[in-house]
Amino acid sequence: MKGTVLVDNIKGCGLNSEWGLCVYIEYEDKVVLLDTGGSSLFVKNAGQLGLDLKKVDFGVLSHAHFDHANGMEAFFSANEKAPFYLQKEAKENCYEKFWIFSKYIGIPRGILENAKERIRFAEGKYQVCNGVWLLSHSTEGLEAIGKRNNMYLRSDKKGDGRNSKKWRPDDFSHEQSLVFETVDGLVIFNSCSHGGADNIINEVKAAFPGEKIKAIIGGFHLYTRKADEVRELARSIRATGIQQVYTGHCTGDKAFDVLKEELGDMVHQLSCGLVIEL
Repeated sequence: MKGTVLVDNIKGCGLNSEWGLCVYIEYEDKVVLLDTGGSSLFVKNAGQLGLDLKKVDFGVLSHAHFDHANGMEAFFSANEKAPFYLQKEAKENCYEKFWIFSKYIGIPRGILENAKERIRFAEGKYQVCNGVWLLSHSTEGLEAIGKRNNMYLRSDKKGDGRNSKKWRPDDFSHEQSLVFETVDGLVIFNSCSHGGADNIINEVKAAFPGEKIKAIIGGFHLYTRKADEVRELARSIRATGIQQVYTGHCTGDKAFDVLKEELGDMVHQLSCGLVIEL
């Protein structure tokens, strides 16, 4: 399989960058698009790299945040047939919240209705096609991570003639891993790994007992974490037995350096235009 990074925070190969992630994945006879970045930039970058978005067989949204979903409409324009897979719990309800202040950070408003003929929902361990799976979180207590990161879900409930707002910490039930079977082991894509990269690897191990895990690819959402926290995560990742780590986007430069200190040549930096062959 081959993955080409269309969008990341770091420039490369003469491509512009943005806060977001998008990866064009070629696997056997299928082409998969993981996320669409924070704008339509991925379309321009794909063109510069000579990658045809019309060849994409299906798209996957890793989680319901703007920096991965804002290019969805651009994808639907560039490719008129491919379905796009979201987790069943993906809704227009993701916010950053600090005290009484909140900011919407979710998918484009109206996209679930406007593109309903293209959107498919998955849950649990879901096989998209031969060798390709989507996996929802099975780790308990992830709402503690949401609270720590000031990420909340808001549900609007109407009753008694009034509109009431209910907040709860994000448990990342809208996040999913994209898993590929390869001859060298399973390859995991999870664009922000909000549920914890170590937890995600262990979730995949539990879902595919006896299978070797070759690599995990994506952001780890560590740019606000302290060095000691990153070191602890790095050691947990090593303990899973995984062989390779490709990370960028929301991992952050300082955290990447700590991961490199702890994991050495296991760790690779994502950047626009990077080609990963596994």
